Amino acid sequence: MTTKIKFAAVLTALTLATTLAIPSNDAQARPRWGTGLAVGLIGGAMIGAAVASQAQAAPVYVDGYRRCRFVRQYDAYGYYVGKERVCHYY
Repeated sequence: MTTKIKFAAVLTALTLATTLAIPSNDAQARPRWGTGLAVGLIGGAMIGAAVASQAQAAPVYVDGYRRCRFVRQYDAYGYYVGKERVCHYY
């Protein structure tokens, strides 16, 4: 399993467990935002920060020599779109 799949599985299990653990009360119409909004905002910020921190992972250097070169990149239609640096470790 990849890290994304594991993270999605844990997030799904946590969401279901939280939903089932919260006791239900009678509905009361009040003009208040309550703690639900605060919990949702804080939870969303924490999940967003966790996902964003993994977006740009640091490069991994392996023992040995590193040889880099530029490789031409093409889109799906075969048009040249630029060059990208590709490194191989020996």
